[in-house]
Amino acid sequence: MDGTTHTVTNQPPPLVGYDVYATDRALTEAVERHLAPELLDEAHAELSALGRSAGAEQLQQWAAQANEYPPRLRTHDRYGNRVDEVDFHPAWHRLLGKGVAAGLTAAWDRPGGHVRRAAGFLVWTQVEAGTCCPLSMTHAAVPALRQEPELAAEWEPRLTSTVYDRELRPARHKAGALFGMAMTEKQGGSDVRANTTAARPLGDGVSYELTGHKWFCSAPMSDGFLVLAQAPGGLTCFLVPRVLEDGTRNVFRLQRLKDKLGNRANASSEVEFAGTWARRVGEEGRGVRTVIGMVAATRLDCVLGSAGLMRQAVAQAIHHCDHREAFGGRLADKPLMRAVLADLALESEAATTLALRLAAAYDDGGEQERALLRIAVPAAKYWVTKRCTPVAVEASECLGGNGYVEESGMPRLVRESPLNSVWEGAGNIQCLDVLRALRREPESLNAYLQEVGQARGADHRLDAAIKDVLTELADLESVEARARRLTERLALVLQASLLVRHAPPEVADAFCAARLGKDAGATFGTLPPTLNLPELLERARPQTNP
Repeated sequence: MDGTTHTVTNQPPPLVGYDVYATDRALTEAVERHLAPELLDEAHAELSALGRSAGAEQLQQWAAQANEYPPRLRTHDRYGNRVDEVDFHPAWHRLLGKGVAAGLTAAWDRPGGHVRRAAGFLVWTQVEAGTCCPLSMTHAAVPALRQEPELAAEWEPRLTSTVYDRELRPARHKAGALFGMAMTEKQGGSDVRANTTAARPLGDGVSYELTGHKWFCSAPMSDGFLVLAQAPGGLTCFLVPRVLEDGTRNVFRLQRLKDKLGNRANASSEVEFAGTWARRVGEEGRGVRTVIGMVAATRLDCVLGSAGLMRQAVAQAIHHCDHREAFGGRLADKPLMRAVLADLALESEAATTLALRLAAAYDDGGEQERALLRIAVPAAKYWVTKRCTPVAVEASECLGGNGYVEESGMPRLVRESPLNSVWEGAGNIQCLDVLRALRREPESLNAYLQEVGQARGADHRLDAAIKDVLTELADLESVEARARRLTERLALVLQASLLVRHAPPEVADAFCAARLGKDAGATFGTLPPTLNLPELLERARPQTNP
């Protein structure tokens, strides 16, 4: 007897088999804007290859498997020997290997390397954000290690390699290596100067023995870790190798893996040090200054990661609405849904544009650009990462009840969306860092004002917003209590300036009206009715409709 009761219709196909990079107009235009012309053909080819991989059905299945079967801690082997290893599903290794092979840890010495890597990182986040954690920290460890030329010469070629070598063995036997970090402790959190892990010198001037703990150790399967500990001269940075030169395991006791809201494919752990060998990086007592370059680089990756999550959430929402019929017509053509999708697309483009501009500042490396980064990175990290969650939630709602079901993939984006706001210092830490730059480094404010000032006179709402920022800065008496408001305005004005200068007029006009003007509501889909919404939506479509 035939049990069929109905024919399945009006269900959008999966968003697969497309080029995640080439169909993202905001991203491709940013790459063209910031790279030298002679680099563009090669960069587009590499990024498009990565984009096709990211859009492939096979890789999306691997991402689902890596989340369905999260990492497991194995503290001992069958004989009772302590091994402290993390076992991952094979899909995790395949994805991480592709990320390494794509050069997502290699940017520092490559022409246009930071822009090219940033674009690739933004694309790769859309497959499985968990693999981006070890990729980010491996990339970001380079500036810290460069403070010790001998260490940099030993480790940098492995960290920037495109070979993924997952086996735990001495670094000198490996063609590629990954780095993690362990900074925070139970009692201090972001206040790393409250750390209690002790570092005892071993007498050769560079080697120490660590005793203590870390409450968050990221990517514990890595080959090496940057760790903060209290040496006789104060808080100091150390390199802790996972395997020692003689092939024995360093003392690296994994206590447990964190049971996290999202980012479940990636391992985060608690670790104990008990006579753990470490190599000093930088001077004693200068630990925070030593790792500040790493922190800044990973903060930029938080911006890139959130921009990537936003883009994927918006792409999924538009794709669904393009293929879904409701109330007598295509859902994407309904005025109210079109307003929501266009507003989400606007937020996504602003995040992408800002993130790539910061990457370009790293490539430039000049004094003016470095000064700009000292304000722009924490401001962007604060604002873009906080916008990620409402974008992901609203995009999920565009799928209706389907967006609340795991098979759609949207719940994974929603769970992932708050992470970057917390990682590398939560919101208040970013705002305090903005204030620190304003107070201690006046050249950073000058660089910021020169940057946004390039768009002065092009839009009256932007001009008014710049004036408002200057007014906020004139009153520094109660500035800490207003730090969130100030940081938000700094980020919005910078985004608006970039869009006014570089985006199509309909994008810049919409952003200034909805984010700087007074004619917009508090939720997505409340754009002023006079804007060119069809053009905003068309620009954000992830692929051409069949």
